[in-house]
Formats: sequence, structure tokens, C-alpha cells
Amino acid sequence: MKFKSIPGAKDILPAESHRWQHVEQTFRELSHRYNFREIRTPVFEQTELFARGIGELTDIVGKEMYTFRDRSDNSLTLKPEMTAAVVRAYLQHNLEQQQPVTKMYYLAPMFRQERPQKGRLRQFHQFGLEIIGSPHPEADAEIIVMTAEYYSLLGITNVELKINSVGCQECRPAYKDKLKEFLSPHLTELSQDSQRRFDANPLRILDSKDERDSRLTADAPLQKDHLCTECSDHFSRLQEILTETRVLYTVDGRIVRGLDYYTKTAFEFISSALGSQDALSGGGRYDLLAKELGGSNVPAVGVAGGIERLLLVLDAENLFTGNEVAPVVYLAAADNESRTWLYGVTQMLRKSGIPSDTDLMNRSLKAQMREASRQNVRFTIIAGSDERNRNEVVLKDMESGDQSPVAVDKIVDIINQKQSEN
Repeated sequence: MKFKSIPGAKDILPAESHRWQHVEQTFRELSHRYNFREIRTPVFEQTELFARGIGELTDIVGKEMYTFRDRSDNSLTLKPEMTAAVVRAYLQHNLEQQQPVTKMYYLAPMFRQERPQKGRLRQFHQFGLEIIGSPHPEADAEIIVMTAEYYSLLGITNVELKINSVGCQECRPAYKDKLKEFLSPHLTELSQDSQRRFDANPLRILDSKDERDSRLTADAPLQKDHLCTECSDHFSRLQEILTETRVLYTVDGRIVRGLDYYTKTAFEFISSALGSQDALSGGGRYDLLAKELGGSNVPAVGVAGGIERLLLVLDAENLFTGNEVAPVVYLAAADNESRTWLYGVTQMLRKSGIPSDTDLMNRSLKAQMREASRQNVRFTIIAGSDERNRNEVVLKDMESGDQSPVAVDKIVDIINQKQSEN
């Protein structure tokens, strides 16, 4: 029997893993610059955590979660998103006692039982940021500004930021009534999903991708035009900060996000390079989530973005040139005795911080040189009995073709010098 991976769960092969390392390392370094620290939570949680945190009637909980019972008959779920798990960890470990504001980042796999397609997988990976403890729009801006800078560092220019305010528990109920009043005459014309959402979460109808829904809601009232004073002031202040930091944005009253725990700020970064699934990342404020999960009222804001989608955009914009991982030096031996001796030289280079590789197949010198070219190394070191007896090697610059004898104890200095000249 020949096994294959599950549809919607992809292998990340050695030839492409450098791309993942590039986007992950860029995100880690930027997170540390903004004083975020990493959090890692288990890959599965109690099912009730997501049912309460995300919302019983959301598509994620209703249709997409990987849920199973363990041998103790506990209902467990593979993480479909990270925020509920982060807040659970924050509450469980009393992180609020360590500092008034907790800033965390993550890079982790998520799981949703969706129909596999471009930009949507059953196992996918996300980067994310969470700020827990601050109710102020400065925290929202911090999340948005850093996300925008992340895309800029990666070289992405084809990205657009859309922001909105979805109100709070004070102003949202009255707005929901206005929206339902507008939608009622058209209820039977809406899609099945939108009809199902009408009573429990009518705001999601505005976010529908169904053409009928878009047409029927074109003139619907928007939450951003029905905010209480607190939400209006919060949204205005956020826009002021984004303008001050030169982050371009568009106010879009139809950005509502798909999770029930959002309040006030909601936003998305989108890219036309992704086609219909155009969201690169999204997030917002979730001041109600901690209390819903058994804690006290704790204000919070965050963002999550799909790494697979990010890689699609980087590919579309040809931004991976030069990121391939290759050794700097390949060491080729002319005979077996030199092969053993040269392995000691290989280890010396590696311990000096110079990425190096050598033959592990006992191939001919000619085949070894072909392998050096295939691996696209900068230098090849060649040695036979004569070089071994003189305790030296031949150093070949693969770019210029120049080669010369070099004493073994001088190799590291010469390679580092040549690299620094480029």
C-alpha cells in the first residue's frame, strides 16, 4: 500500500522550506523589535473552549472543526484558530499579575475541515499577534502598524488595509434591530447561510460573498454610522494614529470578520493576488472574550494571517529570488584517504560558522564537482594526496573560476575575507 497525505494537508519539502523559514524569521525578528514574546499552546483543546469563544453558530464551530473523543470520553478539538487558546492560557496562568499589558505572538498550525482550494487548506499555518490588557486604540494601532510593516519588510506592495468598527454591547443591539428591519422584506431571497444567520448574527450577512446577498444588502445600514460615543471616539483616534504613522487604509463598513467575539475595531489586509479568497490577514478587538471564557472583563486586540496565503502572494510578486538555502563551501576529495582527511576540514569550517557540505556517496572527483555546481556553492575545496601531504587544499571560486592553493589553517580567514568583499 502506498500512503499519501490527507487532502488539504500538505508536506513542506526541503526545496521549499527556506521560504517558510524566511517569512517566519522575519516575523519573529519584527515581533521582538515591538517587544512581543512568543506563546505556544497545545495543538488540541477542550471543544467547549471554541464553542463558547468563537460562537456556537459560526461556520467554524458548526461545520469545520476537527472534534473527537479521547479514551476518557473528553471532547477535544484540534485548534481551528489561536485567539481562544491564547486567552485560555492568559487566564489559566494569571498573566495579568505579571504585567498590566501582555504582548504575545505565535506561529502555529490550525485545522479546519474545509473543502481544499487555493488559499484554503485543512491544515494551515498562521502568524498572529495579541495584546491583552489595554482598552485603548493605541493597542489596535500597534497591531495594525506592525502587520503593515511585516508585509513591507517582505517586499509586498500589492496589499490594502480595510478597517471598520463593529460597535460594542451598548450600541450593537440597536444597530442589529435596524439591520434586521432592513433585511426582513428580503429574507427569503437571501442565501441559505444568510437566512440562518439572520437571528443570531445578522452582521455576518454583510460579509457574505454570495452575489445575491451583496446585491440585496448594497444599501443596508452600517454599524460604523450607528456607533455610541465611546466607539466613535475609539475609531476616530485609531484613524488619527494610522494617519500619523503613514499607514494607508480605507474605511469599509462591511468588514465584520467571522467570529462572534469582535467588538469595536475590525480590519483586514487584502491582496488581489489571491483572487476571490483575498484576505491576507485580519483581526480586531475582542474585549468580551475573556469574560466569556470564565475570566473577568479584560480588553484585548489581535491579528492572525495565513502563512500559505502569504507565500502565494510572495510567489505572485516574485519576491523569493536569492532566498534559497545553499552551503557556502563544497569539499571534494580525489581519493579515499583524502576523503577521510577532508572530512576533518569540513568540520573545522562548520565549527567556524561556514555552511559546508561534502560527498557522502564515495563518488568520483568529476561527479563531486558536478554536485558542487548543482548545489550552487560559492567555493569548492579540492584535495588529493599531494595537498594532504602539504596540509593544504585547492580553493576554487565558483563565480570567477579562479583557484589557488591555501594552507588549511588559513582557509577560514580567506573564505570570510572573500565573502566580505562581495
